[in-house]
Amino acid sequence: MSIQHTVVFRLAHPAASAEERDFLMTGHSALTSIPGVAEFTIRRQVSGKSDLTHQFSMVFADQNAYDAYNVHPAHTAFVAERWIPEVVEFQEYDFVE
Repeated sequence: MSIQHTVVFRLAHPAASAEERDFLMTGHSALTSIPGVAEFTIRRQVSGKSDLTHQFSMVFADQNAYDAYNVHPAHTAFVAERWIPEVVEFQEYDFVE
């Protein structure tokens, strides 16, 4: 049973700014370096129905891979050093297939 982990969020940075690009690039590099992360995507949300503007999505083969990701040093460092200071609001969703 695979798990699709999705986080939709809004950054403190202006759209199309160097800070926004750096955050997204750093997130991609840090999170895709973690074993078990597959199908990583970054998307921009365009609907006026939500003020959350970006999405990170990834797939894990099973619960063990997802659990290992959550405690991996690259994930915890990204959350502490970048996510907490730069993300204003977010929603997290985990779906099983």
